[in-house]
Amino acid sequence: MKSRAAVLMEAPGKWEVIDVEVDDPKEFEVLVRFKHAGLCHSDDHYAKGDVPAMAYPFCGGHEGAGVIEKVGPGVRDLQVGDHVVAAFIPGCGRCTWCARGQQQLCDNGAYMMLGTQLDGTFRIHTEDGRDVGQCSLVSTFSEYSVLPEWGCMKIDKDIPLATAALVGCGVPTGWGSAVNAAAVQPGQVVIVMGVGGIGINAVQGAKFAGASRIIAVDPAPFHREKALEFGATDAFENMQQATDLAQALTNGQGADSAIVTVGVVTGEHVAEAFASIRKAGTVVLTSMGNVVEYGIPVSLFELAMYQKRIQGSLFGMMQPTRAVEDLLRYYREGHLKLDELITRRYSLDEINQGYEDMHAGVNLRGVIDF
Repeated sequence: MKSRAAVLMEAPGKWEVIDVEVDDPKEFEVLVRFKHAGLCHSDDHYAKGDVPAMAYPFCGGHEGAGVIEKVGPGVRDLQVGDHVVAAFIPGCGRCTWCARGQQQLCDNGAYMMLGTQLDGTFRIHTEDGRDVGQCSLVSTFSEYSVLPEWGCMKIDKDIPLATAALVGCGVPTGWGSAVNAAAVQPGQVVIVMGVGGIGINAVQGAKFAGASRIIAVDPAPFHREKALEFGATDAFENMQQATDLAQALTNGQGADSAIVTVGVVTGEHVAEAFASIRKAGTVVLTSMGNVVEYGIPVSLFELAMYQKRIQGSLFGMMQPTRAVEDLLRYYREGHLKLDELITRRYSLDEINQGYEDMHAGVNLRGVIDF
């Protein structure tokens, strides 16, 4: 089947929209026609070379929603016509992590950057026959794509697919960073460092969990304005201002937690968050940085003697299967804003403009309409 897809030929590089051939689904796989794809910063990490892809050309996109077009042999829980959200970690249900209820850490996550399907082969090809790597086994930047059946979360058909696409990554990653990783409690003071497509949902999660003060930090005026609309009580352009307020509110102690959701993280960002929290407080590191960079300049004495904690967070420490269902229920009940997250919709040909807008700080989440 022919499809239009946005691919990287190399990194660093720009997304190129080309025609590709998509195979039929094999055993335990489905063919999805994506209607919408989210422009997540994680895909930009591939374009910038912060995170390497193991196969080029490489078709990006890990956040999206669409409709099942075909099912392969052995597929039991999905059928043609089902509406689905892509899950970039296809939980196997059998490994140690899935058995512990930590589906987001499933061993199948090893395939996220390899570009192949679970059997080690490719499903997307260029017109001249070259294999095209798939981002996280899903590649939502292709209108048609083959996924493992476990990489599809079935949803009710009355949920708008553009809205549903966002719960595939950005919303649970941010929401869970507050609710699960920071374990925000009623009355607490929380700092969210970076309130773009991920951080804005950490603001929503902190509000849902009952934080009394949610301090948003972002250099982009548009992001600060939107953070206040989504539940932040205060918004500043730098961490020093946020830290000063947190300490003023807590008799000098500092915030209960600081959630780092900047676009490209460095050790200095984590150090600033570390300096903003109280004894026994938590820094949540959700952002990604360059894979070859190491080191966080924090006081080891303070880390030990103040019992501070630095907690990594993948997918908001949520299980994809459960997260999609729960978050869409919160959306229906009015506890979670989703439609309002979409700042602008783009055609596939406008994908590079979408990422330029993201870097300029003028959108929360751009969405591709196929």
